[in-house]
Amino acid sequence: MSLSRRKFLGWMGAAGTGTLLKNSSANAASNAYFSGYPNSYAILHDITRCVGCRSCEAACNSVNELPVPEKPFADLSVLETRRRTTAKAYTVVNKFSSVAKPDQSVYVKKQCNHCLEPACASACFVRAFKKTPEGAVTYDASVCVGCRYCMIACPFEIPAYEYDKALEPRVMKCTMCYPRIQKGLLPGCVQACPKEALTFGKRKDILKIARDRIGNHPDRYIDHIYGEREMGGTSWLYLSGVPFSSIGMREDLGVTPAPELTSGALGAVPIVVGLWPVLLTGIYAISRRKEKVAEAEKREAVDMAVAETRREAASQLDAALDKARKERDSAVQQAVKKALEDAKKAQQEETS
Repeated sequence: MSLSRRKFLGWMGAAGTGTLLKNSSANAASNAYFSGYPNSYAILHDITRCVGCRSCEAACNSVNELPVPEKPFADLSVLETRRRTTAKAYTVVNKFSSVAKPDQSVYVKKQCNHCLEPACASACFVRAFKKTPEGAVTYDASVCVGCRYCMIACPFEIPAYEYDKALEPRVMKCTMCYPRIQKGLLPGCVQACPKEALTFGKRKDILKIARDRIGNHPDRYIDHIYGEREMGGTSWLYLSGVPFSSIGMREDLGVTPAPELTSGALGAVPIVVGLWPVLLTGIYAISRRKEKVAEAEKREAVDMAVAETRREAASQLDAALDKARKERDSAVQQAVKKALEDAKKAQQEETS
């Protein structure tokens, strides 16, 4: 593995920060309560409106340029199987049976919930994850070391890993279409939803919309906005007509921000955190040693090639000089022979 000085220093800085702030929160490493960025965005998933058409899945696949799935998005038979997000599918829709209304199915979209204080970010000592002021939790693969603590830390079991990639595998998850949000566009899934089951806007406005719907239709919704407080709050919010626990959504998470729990987990293994700078230093030293050895071998190979070329040139020059010398001696001998023959012939003519 080649490790540049710049990357090494980046890792060391992140590891050092992570070590010093191992008890800190995800957002920015602080134990202070963080209620979220005031103008951040959120998405409301009104489960009562979802019909399980999978248009959101198709849009996500297209926007993020993910591999084409084995079964087309028009094939709704996949809804019969309980699925989770993968490295090739940032969002999935699952189908549930309603206990209260057995004749009706309930469809629930699943993706990264973009927590206000994400556990994945607090668990990541190289700070590959970042909660943006817009609300999205982004991921920087260039600094990721593949430890996958984020996958362990996430209470929603969302981050997936590219196990099928031998070189530079990444952690994959929903980006909340952060690049589109920066351009003033709707997230792909929101734009594609034909039933307006997804609503995008400022989180404070989305919460108001959700409260209004509950207030105006108490017979349609249970009085609970999922994500308003779960794990300290999330940027994906949910309305449902049935208990969330009956449709695969955990209601045992509490309201404590995940980073407080995650930092505790990391604190339980301080030796791991503390050894990372040592490990990175070792990797860097080995990398530098390999580079020096490679450079020395390269110089030796060049010197040997130059010496060999010179030997071949000298050999060819000696052969050419020897050939020229032999040709010269032969010419002289031929000239002397001819002169002697001419002299002999002239003498014979005089005596006759």
